[in-house]
Amino acid sequence: MPKISETDLLLNPDGSVYHLNLLPKHISDTVIAVGDPSRVYMVSQFFDDIDFEMNKREFITHVGKFNGKKITVISTGIGTDNVEIFFSELDALVNVDLKTREIKPRKKKLKVIRIGTSGALQEDIAVGSFLVSDYAVGFDNLMNFYDLPMNDEEAGLAHDIQKKAGLSFMPYVVRGSENLIEQIGFDIPKGNTVTSPGFYAPQGRTLRAPVRLPNLLEDLNYYHKGDFWLTNFEMETAGYYAMARLLGHEALSVNAILANRIKNKFAKDPNKVIESLIKKVLERV
Repeated sequence: MPKISETDLLLNPDGSVYHLNLLPKHISDTVIAVGDPSRVYMVSQFFDDIDFEMNKREFITHVGKFNGKKITVISTGIGTDNVEIFFSELDALVNVDLKTREIKPRKKKLKVIRIGTSGALQEDIAVGSFLVSDYAVGFDNLMNFYDLPMNDEEAGLAHDIQKKAGLSFMPYVVRGSENLIEQIGFDIPKGNTVTSPGFYAPQGRTLRAPVRLPNLLEDLNYYHKGDFWLTNFEMETAGYYAMARLLGHEALSVNAILANRIKNKFAKDPNKVIESLIKKVLERV
């Protein structure tokens, strides 16, 4: 089996992976991922103890125990470009021998749970509620560089969304882990999440710069194919689901709805909503 080159998989002098600055011993079977680095502390405050901390750029990691179970929580920052770095290096930590640079013959499957924030695309989704992403629709271009397999249903949705939303590109559509939905989100409403490559124009916001798709918010609000509706916007979920599929892991995105874009309402106490979601997820991992 060929070795992975030093320029394909970068390591630090201590043998840790380049961006995350972690070693294999730091990775638990269940990894909680958050976008905001400060949210790592919101998660680890509930740990029984914290055994390890690492701060590297936007990638902050705490490793500890919750109810006696080892949990790793890592921040990724914003966007699917960071999710790609996070997932690639996370996979290398468990499925590549970092000393020999050879891929291990027996692969380890991780459970990766994103706890994130999101804005609702439908009027009946309440600010302050929770939503698990059943399908993710990627408006970013990350999967243009990977050979992502989509089934007929996913490919059909991708083509239909492109046509009806008037997009100049075809999005990618990926379903999350059904096992993790049963474990973590069994009583949380399910939705279909649009992952955007930006916060303003790519999510239908207009400030001063001219936008190309002035009716994007309305088009996505009205879009449906049968009983498939688009429910919320954010900036990472599709990257998680696509990278998990490519690398053989399980991923689930659990969203705190902090805004309703149709009603133009925003949560009065967003930290309270996020903390409540963190507690719920931790109790179920």
